[in-house]
Amino acid sequence: MTAALPTSLIENPRLDRWIRFLPDRTVRIASGKVEIGQGIVTALGQIAADELDLPYGRVVVLSGDTAEGPDELYTSSSHSIEIGGSSIRLICAEVRANALERAALRLNCSPTDLAVVEGRFLQCGAETGQDYWTVAGEIDLTQNVKGTATPKAASAHSIVGQDVPRRDLPAKVSGGAAFIHDVLTHGILHARVLRQPSPGAQLVSLGEAAIRRAAKGEIQILREANFVAFVSEAESVADAAAVAAERQARWDRVRKLTPEQQEAAWLRDQPSEERPHGAAAAASPPRNLVRATYSRPYVAHASLAPSCALAEYRDGHLTVHSHGQGMHPLRRNLAAALGLPIEAITARHLHGAGCYGHNGADDAAMDAALIAMRLPGRQIRVRWRREEEFGFEPVGPAMLITLHVQLDDRGYPADWTTEIWSPTHVQRPGSGGALLASEALANPPPPAKPTDPPVERGGGATRNAIPLYDIPAHRILHHLVLNPPVRTSALRGLGALPNVFAIESMLDDLAARIGQDPLAYRLAILFDPRARRLLEQAALRCGWASRGPAGTGKGLGLGFARYKNRSAYAAVAAAVAVDEEVRVERIWCVADAGLVVNPDGARNQLEGGIVQAISWTLKEQVRFDERGIASRDWGSYPILSFSEVPEMQVELVDGAGNPALGLGECSCGPAAAAVGNAVAHALGARIHDMPFTRERIVKALL
Repeated sequence: MTAALPTSLIENPRLDRWIRFLPDRTVRIASGKVEIGQGIVTALGQIAADELDLPYGRVVVLSGDTAEGPDELYTSSSHSIEIGGSSIRLICAEVRANALERAALRLNCSPTDLAVVEGRFLQCGAETGQDYWTVAGEIDLTQNVKGTATPKAASAHSIVGQDVPRRDLPAKVSGGAAFIHDVLTHGILHARVLRQPSPGAQLVSLGEAAIRRAAKGEIQILREANFVAFVSEAESVADAAAVAAERQARWDRVRKLTPEQQEAAWLRDQPSEERPHGAAAAASPPRNLVRATYSRPYVAHASLAPSCALAEYRDGHLTVHSHGQGMHPLRRNLAAALGLPIEAITARHLHGAGCYGHNGADDAAMDAALIAMRLPGRQIRVRWRREEEFGFEPVGPAMLITLHVQLDDRGYPADWTTEIWSPTHVQRPGSGGALLASEALANPPPPAKPTDPPVERGGGATRNAIPLYDIPAHRILHHLVLNPPVRTSALRGLGALPNVFAIESMLDDLAARIGQDPLAYRLAILFDPRARRLLEQAALRCGWASRGPAGTGKGLGLGFARYKNRSAYAAVAAAVAVDEEVRVERIWCVADAGLVVNPDGARNQLEGGIVQAISWTLKEQVRFDERGIASRDWGSYPILSFSEVPEMQVELVDGAGNPALGLGECSCGPAAAAVGNAVAHALGARIHDMPFTRERIVKALL
């Protein structure tokens, strides 16, 4: 049975890591998945309440706590419902069955004679005086899950599938104490850190006297090798000291960058590790071979609030609060970096405003922990400045993609090669990267060899690089670039967005070669009925049949993908107007995520992915100068503004009978592709490189 269990249950089999009956007659459900704006805590509570036959208000979800919750690694890759939710469903089904057995023994009846209503056990509709809390002490929650209990059928759900309001939103929208940034305990110390301008840079002099004068208040300056922190009871003093330190510090061995390195095309000529996937390509007659190259630049996470962390080292135990994506991995990584036993660290999650992948949250936690160990007994609060967040967080990798497509005699793909140049998408500490502050210490960790998730595990740069369409032969040639100019790591969707953008752009152009409508061309090579259904419905919603001619300045485009080719499906249509700039006027999205736990939350996720994809496609690019990353504020790194968000119609098809599929990232790639194809329709010419700047629009028309 164990082999069939979700990964989270295999790694965390004990029931008491997941569920506990509390004295106030509530049930506490623990999860290693954390709330990063996707509404997951609400959805997991719905799953538990439905499986236990409890009112939703009597389920409390504990999320991201290393002291009491299961280790589910990171909240990423759209796995929270697929894996975390299915784990909670099985746990609750088993505990419900165990509780019914205990109640039946007390009542001298069969468990099948009992029903559960709001946590009470009824026999023939009559109260028995027994409930979860009367029998809880007789259930051995220290045992491992067996996986033998059968969860409810979708038809029996009463809370799953409903638009349950999110518990975390009232404080967030009303200005309450919702985020880690709002935690200001009595006696807290504020800290800021002076960052190395580049890896390996050596601090020659600091100018402490000038920094103290600029701080205009009581300040402690902590220095260990190339790590420098400024600590004060007044946040403004710590801030002023950090700003002054950037002017006063003198560094040696600083690596300088050039604007050429910010472009994806630069990657093609760099040293790389060759990682082919699939059979070798057959010899292709040149007359039937079509090639095109597409690119995405380096992209910032651009979280709306800079990273923040709290840490306290007291009586030999370190407690850290962070808004990172994984508290158990953070705990392990801090233990390794600080030389502490893992048992001496507790990591707990607090909400942050924005995440989207591996941003600066873990690095800020390391900053706070390092300072706390030098100042035991005091809580340390580290908040990065906006310039620091943009300048020193990992960025989403640039990607250069060349598609080589061999066509059959009808003009359809017979052989497809996706060739990719990209740095790694995974440099989380412990899996190829290090916590930033540890690189500034006297004995920094040695550089790790770059790696990237293989296609079999969803891929990094190769995510969604294989078309879902029915193509007789396909392969990937992945050039993993070994020495990128900046630190790269996970950004929402990893390589899915640029790969889907490239594939769907190519399909539109191939359709044009044989004079076929892009929708009809796709349907001719797409046999998956769930996929066909979405494309047809998206086309119906957007009025595809009345799509006008190309080159008028108005465009309508389609994009489609199944995330990782195994999670949720999404088809997106975009209507745009193009003159000097691109304006996305309307978006239609139809998605199939199987069983949907909270439809309103799911629609929010699809809408958020669309908005972010439009921003990446039209506006975003990390820019370099000789000091490193030059785009360090909202002026130099613009994102889509509220006034530019288009009208959106987002629809979820009925997924009853199908398992839940992760959907947090499924709309990003199709949205970028739809916008790209709509712009090509509006211009009568293709833009191959993101973002779609004014200069690229003009170039496409020349």
